[in-house]
Amino acid sequence: MTHDHGHIRGGLLLGLGAYLLWGVLPLYFKALDHLLPTEIVAHRIVWSLLFLGPLVMLWKRWPAIRRGLGSIRIMATLALTAALIAGNWLVYVWAVLNDHLLEGSLGYYLNPLVNVLLGVVLLKERLTKAQTFAVALAGTGVAVLALGAGDAIWISLTLAGSFALYGFFRKVAPVEALEGLSIETALLTPLALGWILWLEGSGQGGFTSDPLTTILILLAGAATAIPLLMFTAASKRLPYSTLGFLQYVAPSIQFLIAVLLFGEKLTTAHAVCFGAIWTALLIFAVDGLRAGRAAARERAAALKAAACAEPCRVP
Repeated sequence: MTHDHGHIRGGLLLGLGAYLLWGVLPLYFKALDHLLPTEIVAHRIVWSLLFLGPLVMLWKRWPAIRRGLGSIRIMATLALTAALIAGNWLVYVWAVLNDHLLEGSLGYYLNPLVNVLLGVVLLKERLTKAQTFAVALAGTGVAVLALGAGDAIWISLTLAGSFALYGFFRKVAPVEALEGLSIETALLTPLALGWILWLEGSGQGGFTSDPLTTILILLAGAATAIPLLMFTAASKRLPYSTLGFLQYVAPSIQFLIAVLLFGEKLTTAHAVCFGAIWTALLIFAVDGLRAGRAAARERAAALKAAACAEPCRVP
């Protein structure tokens, strides 16, 4: 019992740390807004692999990585997750650099609700009436935004869908956080490195444009790998629904940064959509707490009945 509690508490800390770091990540990307989004993502991939290599050696994870490389099932899953996370990174960086962080934050607000839909579609889970209403309300909010400011709604939907699928497949993949991320970045590195070399060779690369840019790019590996490692480690320790609720931290920080620091305009369509999403998440959270308390009462009653069964038995 103590071990389980410590396991969950560790997962909560890891998950919260990951989402806090992701929340402030737009500040990092904005400092590199003179670079192409594809160049930033390519550097994230290459420097992540270089950052992870020493960790793999220090923690002696080569045997586990070799086992993963030798499994067709694991490699197929990680090839899929690598493509998903690379696409997610590219869309998100593009959104930040092109003043669409509001749509980016909306995408990550939507992600827990997309997790619910994945549970229904892929795991055949059933929704309560409150959950069904919450999902419908969120869908209505997205529709309002699509009609009122629809030129960028694709950003929100792409980010929500790609990251929800990434989290789902990484959770079910039989590989730990460090090993999985190392293989994912290794799969992506040849393409990323080729793109960087082409940009530098054609004079379009910005790696050595100024000392600050060079330093920021060198930090790309740590800025990318640390929160992602924390997230994947948390996903192994926490129920998927709990991990989804922690994600509210990151988009809340991003929302504030977009409006207060970046000066992005909050339109009426944005306000209606965000209001619908926040209300849907509140309904979902309250329903989850109610269901959790009911389950806890049922478990307590079952334990009490089991403990009472022998002494209470009439001879």
